[in-house]
Amino acid sequence: MTEITATPPVILAPSAAARVAAIAAKQAKPAVLRLSVEGGGCSGFQYKFELDEAPQADDSVAETDGVRLLVDPVSLDLLAGATVEYIESLGGAAFRVTNPQAASGCGCGSSFAV
Repeated sequence: MTEITATPPVILAPSAAARVAAIAAKQAKPAVLRLSVEGGGCSGFQYKFELDEAPQADDSVAETDGVRLLVDPVSLDLLAGATVEYIESLGGAAFRVTNPQAASGCGCGSSFAV
């Protein structure tokens, strides 16, 4: 018998949830953020963020402060255990993914390799 272990979810930090809620309110859309992984970027894979309307049947859904984070099953394999934050600094503001699956990353923080 094969043992099935649950994939750790992707975590939406309160800082990211607050920023998604603010963006969604300005655009009169639901506070639902989709995070996916695409091929490309300077390290092989890159993160893609976009507002969405509702989860698909096979999405992983995490919720923080009423804001939902959706991740498709293929991307979840590359994001399991990751945390999405919103960071503001003198250099600017951006969503940042802290991804334990990434073996290396790039200086811009939006690209990674496994």
